[in-house]
Amino acid sequence: MATSEPQSAPAPQAAPEAPRVTAKRPFVPTARMAKKLKSKRERSMTEGTIEEVLLADVSTLVKSRRGSSSKAEDSDAVSEPLPESGTYINVEVLELSSTGDGLGVQQGSTSPQIYVAPFVVPGDVARVKVFKHFPGDGYTMCDYDSIITPSTLRDDARISCKYFTKCSGCQFQMLDYNEQLRHKKSIVVKAYQNFSQLPPNLVPDILDTMGSPLQYGYRTKLTPHFDGPPGNPRKKNLRKPFEKVPTIGFNEKGRRNVLDIEDCPIGTNAVRLGMKRERERMTREFGNYKSGATILLRESTNRYPKDGPEQPPAAEDLAEDVVRIDAEEYVDIKTCTTDNKAMTSEYIDNFVFTNPAGSFFQNNNSILSPFTGYVRDLILPPAPDPSAKPVSYLIDAYSGSGLFTITLSGMFKSSQGIDIAADSIASARDNARLNNIPEDECSFIAADAPQLFKHVAYDADETVVVLDPPRKGCDASFLGQLLQFGPRRVIYVSCNVHTQARDVGVLVRGEVEGWKPEEGAPSGKKTRYDIESIRGFDFFPQTGHVEGVAVLNRVEE
Repeated sequence: MATSEPQSAPAPQAAPEAPRVTAKRPFVPTARMAKKLKSKRERSMTEGTIEEVLLADVSTLVKSRRGSSSKAEDSDAVSEPLPESGTYINVEVLELSSTGDGLGVQQGSTSPQIYVAPFVVPGDVARVKVFKHFPGDGYTMCDYDSIITPSTLRDDARISCKYFTKCSGCQFQMLDYNEQLRHKKSIVVKAYQNFSQLPPNLVPDILDTMGSPLQYGYRTKLTPHFDGPPGNPRKKNLRKPFEKVPTIGFNEKGRRNVLDIEDCPIGTNAVRLGMKRERERMTREFGNYKSGATILLRESTNRYPKDGPEQPPAAEDLAEDVVRIDAEEYVDIKTCTTDNKAMTSEYIDNFVFTNPAGSFFQNNNSILSPFTGYVRDLILPPAPDPSAKPVSYLIDAYSGSGLFTITLSGMFKSSQGIDIAADSIASARDNARLNNIPEDECSFIAADAPQLFKHVAYDADETVVVLDPPRKGCDASFLGQLLQFGPRRVIYVSCNVHTQARDVGVLVRGEVEGWKPEEGAPSGKKTRYDIESIRGFDFFPQTGHVEGVAVLNRVEE
């Protein structure tokens, strides 16, 4: 599944040599012109950026406040000047945005300007520093300073990290976890209200967000980094080696500078021990670096079944940075690797997945079992029509290293995963072999997802498609081809519920603006979908991020 780490883009193709044009020859656009036309066609597709999401939340809040205020209050608000950048003001926090920041108004002011501040919750009165005004959009970005009056929702005793309110990683450590899940449900609700362009009657009630079994100690991958020493190679002012240990950690909230982080409590024990080990290594080796770098910390698991022939190493024989977990049926030995090319192993129920440490795989192993179980329970129609063909085939678009193709393959006569990255497909094939899945039941191909349905041999009436695109969602060409193919059922998994809502809206309407089938493709087929269910999943507790699963059924006209 895609998350905050984007998938690799396909290699750009060189433009074909321009033909000689005569008066009789029809106009043929070059590759560059075709790309420009495609970009123009897709420009109307919302990108689901933080700025777009924040602006939608601010606009909704301003409208709701305007509807409840008097004309006299509105008149006074127009003439009131905004505080200067760099000044401190008190803000009454009204709600949380879908970006994880709080939205509020200046205490004692009648201005409709909305102030956006991190690390606050509804009901707080916070002291913030004004950073930048966006007067045309009606909001101001602020830095957090302190809490003047805490909300009843806030309990700072819950905070488990000394860097909270400075590090950019977490937003919600002061919130009860059930409150975090309620907020993440509201993010999904607002995503479909603001980005699907669907009337409310076509969107079912959003289900409660599924929580993570672990709220701390869940991240199997962290990437702290450090900046290079002073100097600018572009100006021939070559950088010299470090004279002291650089600051190693994560970016400070709202800043580009690195905050020194000794420990991160959302990392697994193995990752945290690996972080300690790498920080100690840098105290000895910092002089070898002439530029900044990112340190990969990736957990890997070696599992020893208790009824198996091989015995795990004894606890007293393990290094200090190795973690041993003694479960009922097996023993897991967990280590942390820093080599991008080293192979790592991860288990989901009885499935094992191996990947290069630097490649993408979901970073919260604790939720993967209930998450894949949820998709497995919904992959087939709930009440199949006895007169209809049974669903026998699975297409896993954006398949990565085979998470869904492999965990769902036992339910289908044949499953096919597809991804643009050849390395991911190689890992997927290896993973299928590791899990003893025959090639005739589970196959993988490397291809650009928008070209996927050109070569599909499955009957659409017997096929379910799982979509798991990167944050940007699906492009117009892919959605158009999906509608043209018209699979019986679609499961749309997303790490960006806003672009998911946009794409689901397209599938429900059955139209892709500006898209036309390629010459020679069958036309006249009209396909659209109904939404069966939508649910959020909390892969990243303590943060403002939520993932989503939407289940759609083809409308039988």
